[in-house]
Amino acid sequence: MKNLYELTKELEISADTRKISGLVYDSRKICEGCLYIAIKGAKFDGHSAIAEAAAKGAAAVIAEYADDEQKKACEEAGCALYIVKDSRYALAICSKEYFDRPSEKLKTIGITGTKGKSTTAFMVRSAMEELGWRCGLIGTVETDTGLRHIPSVNTTPESYTLQSYLKEMVDAGLDCVVMEVSSQGLMMNRTAGICFDVGVFTNFSPDHIGPGEHKDIDDYLHCKSLLFKSCKTAVVNDDDEKCGDILKGSTCEKVIRYGFSERADVRAVSFEPSFEAGALGSKLGFVAGAERYDMLLPYPGRFSAYNILSALTAVCALRNSFDKQDIPKIEKGLGKALIKGRMELLPVAEDHAVMIDYAHNAMALESLLKALREYCRGRLITLFGCGGNRAKSRRYEMGEASGRLSDLTVITSDNPRDEEPMDIIADIEEGIAHTNGKHVTIADRKQAIAYAMHEAKAGDIVILAGKGHEDYQEIKGVKHHMDERELVYEILKEDNDSAAISRMLKRYPYLADK
Repeated sequence: MKNLYELTKELEISADTRKISGLVYDSRKICEGCLYIAIKGAKFDGHSAIAEAAAKGAAAVIAEYADDEQKKACEEAGCALYIVKDSRYALAICSKEYFDRPSEKLKTIGITGTKGKSTTAFMVRSAMEELGWRCGLIGTVETDTGLRHIPSVNTTPESYTLQSYLKEMVDAGLDCVVMEVSSQGLMMNRTAGICFDVGVFTNFSPDHIGPGEHKDIDDYLHCKSLLFKSCKTAVVNDDDEKCGDILKGSTCEKVIRYGFSERADVRAVSFEPSFEAGALGSKLGFVAGAERYDMLLPYPGRFSAYNILSALTAVCALRNSFDKQDIPKIEKGLGKALIKGRMELLPVAEDHAVMIDYAHNAMALESLLKALREYCRGRLITLFGCGGNRAKSRRYEMGEASGRLSDLTVITSDNPRDEEPMDIIADIEEGIAHTNGKHVTIADRKQAIAYAMHEAKAGDIVILAGKGHEDYQEIKGVKHHMDERELVYEILKEDNDSAAISRMLKRYPYLADK
């Protein structure tokens, strides 16, 4: 059992050595003898529970503010009350101490950027494991602690949860962890107290700006740059125009640049699409030091080259070497890192392709469509919607991008949240109206997918964009189960397409129970 001083010594707020039974930031879990840290959430302000914490026997409370009644309640109950500037930061530091500083017992890689984080993280983990390291993962798709796989709610979990996962990895005997570090995670100090061995920057574009997210693009950029004030080695995309801004104020001991530019330390010198064995892929040649290497990997598109470069550079940076002998193993590991919802090809047909991808902003969608155009022998048919309670600009921009780059756009519903689906669709249509792009509107996502699949002809590529790994649709605060793989399987059953059904079951055995 930790004492209060041990948990808060880095905060320099107390020399009190009273024992603490637990660390709590969820007011529903307040218990006798705990340290309760009040944080302000999007829907509930934990500061309103300060008096409740005192009444329930909390040993101490850390908060950003308290009124006179709350102060009196703590005093009368013998509950120590400490006021700090940032209680989320305090939660992160106390959580680190509560779980015995687990990040210091692991090699750590943190990845930030507008897109490519998940793909790069999975690639890193796969390559590290091919090299004989046991590697945990925390990110948008899932958390893998070495003991269990946990579906993700946030890209970067709250600091207490994050530190508990790292402790579980230490207990499982893992050697390292690769973690997606979102701008909001950095803004909310979820990774405070962790000094990453390697920090990775993938790219930057306007996103996550609006109510409940970032106030403007400068704030978004600033928050991403915070990673490089808490890591030892920076691995950065030198081709991105914001690379310099990301490194501004960096405290990294070393910077390794990757990209196609002449000054990149790991420099791509050739890239071409691959059609071998009927699969979409990339042939990538790159130079590191005096050596040239060539890889063939099952990831189409030029942006995949950047993901590959970021992952292999991060792996070599963590190992502090670019050993020529390791490259075949790294290539094998990278090639095995196929990720749910990231350019995920569904085996529904032999003469055309149906793909699920998480592209949910204009930059990601444009990159995807431009990449697939190199492989497409027929039409690009793009299906997507946009999430509610998010910046409207995303809808206009995605509509414009799809109208300009697709041969046919199917506009449908995504996660409408608290908005009306048809209002969101109308905004998308406004964006697409600025192009000559052909489009149809079908609000029901299953019906929209069925339309796109039935419309597809030989040589076409159908992209189901926006949901990716998600297996739900959020409507009016409720998450309803919706897995696009299941929807496709249901459509195939309704069509009595036995060959496609067989292929889908081979790839996704769980569908047999649906």
